[in-house]
Order: sequence, then C-alpha cells, then structure tokens
Amino acid sequence: MRNRKLQYNKLASPRVFIGIMVVCLQLLSLHTYGQSFFSPSTGGEVSVEVEEMYRKGLNFLVATQTENGTWNDNYGRQPGVVGLSVVAMLAHGDDPNYGQYAKNIKRSINFILSSANKANGYLGSSMYNHGFATLALAEAYGAVHDERIGPALEKAVKLILTSQAKNPYKAWRYSPSGRDADTTISGACLVALLAAANAGVNVPEKAVKDALNYYKSCQSNDGGFGYTSPGGSNLARTAIGSLCYSLAGKQKSNIYIKTVNYLVSNAGKRGRGSYYFYYLYYGAQAFFRMPDKSAWINWNQINIKMLKTLQGPNGGWSGSFGASFSTASALLSLALNYRFLPIYER
Repeated sequence: MRNRKLQYNKLASPRVFIGIMVVCLQLLSLHTYGQSFFSPSTGGEVSVEVEEMYRKGLNFLVATQTENGTWNDNYGRQPGVVGLSVVAMLAHGDDPNYGQYAKNIKRSINFILSSANKANGYLGSSMYNHGFATLALAEAYGAVHDERIGPALEKAVKLILTSQAKNPYKAWRYSPSGRDADTTISGACLVALLAAANAGVNVPEKAVKDALNYYKSCQSNDGGFGYTSPGGSNLARTAIGSLCYSLAGKQKSNIYIKTVNYLVSNAGKRGRGSYYFYYLYYGAQAFFRMPDKSAWINWNQINIKMLKTLQGPNGGWSGSFGASFSTASALLSLALNYRFLPIYER
C-alpha cells in the first residue's frame, strides 16, 4: 500500500511506499478533502480461485493491448477505458515499475497523457473519459515513476472543478461546458476528485458538498437514484451515489443509509443487462464500504461465482461495452479482495 503526503499548492515528488499503511493522515484543513476518507484496511488471504481469475483477466488485457496502450474493441481506444484497465493492473499489487505488467501500465499511461488537451488538460472526448482517466492518474501517482503524472493530474482536477463551477447544478454532464447534469457522469468525476485529494491534490470541501447535494436532489423515495432527477432508480446509479457518500465520509447521513437499504434489498436483481459490468465496478465498492461487513462478504461470494462462470477461455469477459471495459470492470470488482489501492481501502 502507499502513503502519500497531502499537499495544498503542488504535488510532492512521486515515491513508492512498500508495506502496510500503519497510520491514516487526518485532514489538515477543514476546507480540503484528503486521505482520511481512505483509511487503511488490511484484507485477509486472497483465495486461489480469485487469484487465478485475476491473473487470467490481466493476461487477457496484456495479450490484447496494442502498442500504443489501447484496445481494439468498442471503447478500448478511449482514455476512460484505458484508465480503468490501468487501475485494474495497479490493483493487483505487482510492482508497477519493474513487475510483469510494468510495460503495459507504462504504455497506457503514455496514451492517457498524450490524449490530454494541452491547453486545459481535458482527457478524451467526454467527461466520462475524463473522470475515469483522472482516477487512473490519481491511483498511478506516487506508484508509477513518471514525473508527468503529477502535473497532468493537477490539470485534470482543475478542469473537473472549473466545469462544476460553471454548471447550474454544480455537477457534471458529457461536456466540460455542459449546462445540465446526470448521476452517472457526476459519479465518475466525483470519485476522481476524491481519489485525487487522496493523492495530494487540493480539492475544496465545497466542491464535494455541492456534488453530493446534486445527488440528494436525484434520490427517489425508495432510496435509489434517478438519472437526472428522482425516479427510475436502479442498482448501478444507486451504487455510484452510495460510494460517493461513503468516500466523502457521510455514512451517518439519511441519504447514505437509504442507499444501503436499497442496494441490500435489491442485491439479488443484478441480472445480466447492458450495464451489468458497469454495476459490478461500483457495486463492489459500495458493498465493501457498508457498515455491515456481512453485506460485502455475501455480495463478494456471489460475484466470484458469477464471474467464474462468465470468464472466457481467453481470460476476458464479454459485454455490450466491449471486452476491455468488461474485463477491467470485472477485475476491479474482484480487486477489493486485494485492497492494494488507496481507494479500495475502508
């Protein structure tokens, strides 16, 4: 695990800290979000079954990765999916600079950095891409030896913040200049902000509070979240909102408690629809952070069994958004068993 010093004006020089994190830094300012939302939690032994599945999935990503760090499927050439694939590699805990996936991580980081708009740091062609790619930079910072990551991360965060400030809903939509908002894109951006804060980037408390208020406006009576307003709750959007509230330290709020009740009561309806792997990515984290640890244990056991039956002979998983996205999402739903990344700690 890694322990990174919280900074207010600029990032510290990247360093890798090996071993178990033994202390959790507290917030240094009442107006800045930081590492206390990612307190350490040492996982138990990872089963042979999970390790085998994870290795096969990573080997699939490695075998199908192109020379420029992308994947030739539906969305595999977009920075967001490339970013999630990087996070899946980092989450296994191998040395990102000298381990067996170091070359692949470097390729994809190079692609993400090269895709950034030089003027404003915009990553890709939508805030979905930008949010997931920013998350990858935040998780790579301090672990991957590349001096370009810190400045790119700061620039990417600044774009998220300026986009939010201009948005009437104080949330996010497809474009940085969007005048409306939805709970899925907002989740990608808010999780990226919280991960960046943990990496040492200055994130104002007001930005997080404003984003959570938008989620509050979209919560339905059943505790789930709608897409742009209350109504039409589903597992994926509710998992996103639940994760955001828990990462922001709001587990005692009625809004968060209602999301937990919705997710637990509907856990058996995960299905196999178009957004199955998208839900697994967020659902795993949402259940993992629930106060009742048995909720995560039960969810995780079912997830392992399901993913084992769905994993292809080549090690990958197939879904409507492409094999690279589906495989990265499946792996990240299993990654809570390892708990190497700061964002995957309780």
